Amino acid sequence: MAKVTKLSGFPEWLPEGRIAELAVLDAARRVFELHGFSSLETRAVEPVEQMLRKGEIDKEVYLLRRMQAVEGEADPGIGLHFDLTVPFARYVVENAGQLEFPYRRYQIQKVWRGERPQEGRFREFTQADIDVVDRDTLAFHHDIEMAVVMAALLAELPIPRAVIQVSNRKLAEGFFVGVGADDAPAVLRTIDKLDKIGAERVAALLVAEAGLTLEAAQMCLRLAEIRTPDTSFVERVRALGVSNDLLDEGLDELAQVVSGANAVVDGSVVADLRIARGLDYYTGTIYETQLLGYESFGSVASGGRYDSLASDGRQTFPGVGISLGVSRLVAALIGRDLVTVSRSVPSAVLVAVIDEDGRRDSEAVAQALRARGIPCEVAPKADKFGKQIRHADRRGIPYVWFPDGDGDSVKDIRSGDQQPADPATWSPPPADLHPTVSPKIPQEEAL
Repeated sequence: MAKVTKLSGFPEWLPEGRIAELAVLDAARRVFELHGFSSLETRAVEPVEQMLRKGEIDKEVYLLRRMQAVEGEADPGIGLHFDLTVPFARYVVENAGQLEFPYRRYQIQKVWRGERPQEGRFREFTQADIDVVDRDTLAFHHDIEMAVVMAALLAELPIPRAVIQVSNRKLAEGFFVGVGADDAPAVLRTIDKLDKIGAERVAALLVAEAGLTLEAAQMCLRLAEIRTPDTSFVERVRALGVSNDLLDEGLDELAQVVSGANAVVDGSVVADLRIARGLDYYTGTIYETQLLGYESFGSVASGGRYDSLASDGRQTFPGVGISLGVSRLVAALIGRDLVTVSRSVPSAVLVAVIDEDGRRDSEAVAQALRARGIPCEVAPKADKFGKQIRHADRRGIPYVWFPDGDGDSVKDIRSGDQQPADPATWSPPPADLHPTVSPKIPQEEAL
């Protein structure tokens, strides 16, 4: 076979990395379902014209065309979805007559973006989303709920402590209009580049491309500096001396999210007016999430409220959601050596084979163990027991089972302890039943 050229931006984890990813996925599904979200999977493609209406993603959409299309065949006009919110909004509109509102769904799926691959940024990656949508109006308490549910999930994961940063589009846009901006969304998209290009270059762009005066640009940067763990951000924004009705509405909403969420998950949510989110469909609350001590890695969970993304022209279905970047988070856990994986295979037991004539006896033991929920495998060869033990050790399997007509036994190859055992009754300790993923830095030490 010719040498294979590796494609960048398409993560393929080694066995330990995949186990870490599965731990994140299992926790996400468990927490989302505990909070009453039902599962959904949508198609992988969406009309390009719909996706291009949602913000600065026109350079990131992968188009889908048939390789053997005949000359003159019409362009199908579809592309791979770049997030899960746009297809979800389309799904809601198409199925509104059969859904019960407010509709609560979680969605764990791959998405595709034509980005430049770098640490934590991929062209193909997995997201885990939750959203709540309703007809015409959506109760504001769901904005608080998003932060609470994501905080609950993050607390279950083997990661350093995470903090959810919250801001509000109304607050930002009202402030920008208050300082003289004619195109508040353009200012938002520029502010969203702060972490990438720095304050000096952002200020220059605000003047050159967003049409602000230098003084107004500096005011916008002063707003972006405000970050508080409580509602004291309100006084700090007021002190900047900008007046606007939309600003007032955004301040009130953000104060409700910060105080309401921290009443449930104390200290996990902070107001951070630096975050902007580049997609145009957000209309109110917006979220980003950082791992403390690893802020340079960027956000691992983001989202926001969208009041007009889903509409059939007669009805509007406002929603709010937040998404965990599963692949991005796993890249941090593996790439920065933040977790320990107990073993790289699911098997807790290797059943030894005395000789090939006795393989059926070993298979019978394995079947008895599996019937009781104990993952196991049978040795590939009837080698000497020492070699079979070394095979188990290389795979990380903690126990080796020795069939014997006069009485079976099982050996913990880590300690060397060997005891008589019956496949109908023996079980490993709960900690050994499945691979475990443990943080190398406990959350309390990551403060």
